[in-house]
Amino acid sequence: MAGMTRPSSSATGDAGRPVSVDPGVEFPVPAAGEMWAVGAVILNERGEVFAQRRSPRRRLFPDTWDLVGGHVEPGESLLAALVREVAEETGWRVRRVRRFLGVLTWVGDDGLGRRHEADYLVDVSGDLAAPALEWEKHPEFGWFGPAELDRLKENRRPEDQLVHRVAARALGLAPGLPRRDLPPPA
Repeated sequence: MAGMTRPSSSATGDAGRPVSVDPGVEFPVPAAGEMWAVGAVILNERGEVFAQRRSPRRRLFPDTWDLVGGHVEPGESLLAALVREVAEETGWRVRRVRRFLGVLTWVGDDGLGRRHEADYLVDVSGDLAAPALEWEKHPEFGWFGPAELDRLKENRRPEDQLVHRVAARALGLAPGLPRRDLPPPA
């Protein structure tokens, strides 16, 4: 990683308003050639984490629970990617980035190699009971409180519990997320 930066709210949320970024929240700056993704932990009024099930036909992590997020496009800031992914995957709009949850480094099961993922706790606007999912990609959604978090492990290998760990961290149920470097695929 090349470093960290504090954004100047270069992304916009509802009605073109800048996204509020809480003090202390920083965004990594990808180094040349690195592949990055962002993840958003969204909580409802009961303090439950939103997750969506990936379709069994998905190439990467089929039939597993996932947080909202996705890949950072070339030239795109992590904040802009976070705002874009939340809107694309749910129809909701990021209003505030509350907390930086950490960076994970992982290798997917799609053969595309190593990725770095920055995860954030965010507040959104929109109807939390009716996300505008991309139903062919995510046929199901749910809200997961502390008692239901283990469901986020469904269809995942024991060494691949990143979604569960990020959700637990956001709820204050896990210690800080260590950077996890995995070897590239053979």
